[in-house]
Amino acid sequence: MDLADILSKEQIIPELRAANRWEAIDELIGNLVATGKIKPEHRDAIIGFVRKREQSMSTGIGLGIGIPHACKGLTADMVPEVIGAFGRSKTGVAFEAADNQPVKFAILFLVPEGQFQKHLHTLANISKLMHRPELRHALETAPDAESMLAVIRESAGKR
Repeated sequence: MDLADILSKEQIIPELRAANRWEAIDELIGNLVATGKIKPEHRDAIIGFVRKREQSMSTGIGLGIGIPHACKGLTADMVPEVIGAFGRSKTGVAFEAADNQPVKFAILFLVPEGQFQKHLHTLANISKLMHRPELRHALETAPDAESMLAVIRESAGKR
């Protein structure tokens, strides 16, 4: 799946308040609860699965990009389909990234357990998209969530 397929403008946070990766994960999952993508009673369990994945190795891949994600343990009741949330931080989030730079773009996605190929393809597609310098620049300068979504859709060839 592409990033454009799993986001709505409501699932984009134009200014993350988080100072570190743990707060960013909480904030992004909070967004998915607020937008009705995750049931409130599943919030803590999902945070636990994403944190467990993140503890094994930071998903800060460099270039100001963090892609926290989880698949293992996420039942179809918790996550019936691939879902995501996108956060931008103009000041940067401490993410223990591969290049030791702060993360400006945190892209959380969740995949139901047992859909390993979909998980890998989604991760690869998001990574490939976010490695484009012109896309990152356009996302940095977009004034709001709606504009950010338009940039993502245009880059993915979806309007």
